Amino acid sequence: MKYLSIAVSLLLLSACSMPLLALAQQEAAPMEGPPPGLLHGPGGPGAPGLPPFLRGIDLSEAQQDKIFAATYAQAPLLREQEKIAFKAHAQLRALAASSAYDDAKASALASTAAQAMAQISLQQARLEQQLLAVLTPEQRKQAQQRGDSRPGPRRPQ
Repeated sequence: MKYLSIAVSLLLLSACSMPLLALAQQEAAPMEGPPPGLLHGPGGPGAPGLPPFLRGIDLSEAQQDKIFAATYAQAPLLREQEKIAFKAHAQLRALAASSAYDDAKASALASTAAQAMAQISLQQARLEQQLLAVLTPEQRKQAQQRGDSRPGPRRPQ
């Protein structure tokens, strides 16, 4: 039973850490002003910097400003949750490798990491909803069509 609990904890840990690992591997560019794509600069509308569902949609300057504000307002919240998740994962890895393994402590660390990942997902959903509220009905329709054409996770049949 103990081994099953360890295996389940490690499986949960690895599943929760995949999005964080992908974020950590992305190259961080120095920020000077708004990210590329929020303003119609050399990259034009829909350049990197906008969420994928908004790329290719022509946004007014006021919409770009609102999107910029909403995106960067959530940055401190996301950063805090990412730090919590990374710290819990590191502690869980260290605990798993130590000779003083404690299943209750491992479970608590896995739970902390999972809660942080849940908060990140919730913040992302809230942001998407805020960004959709900025769009006109026609732009929302375009965003919906873009979302429908994206390959997504498989659904059970």
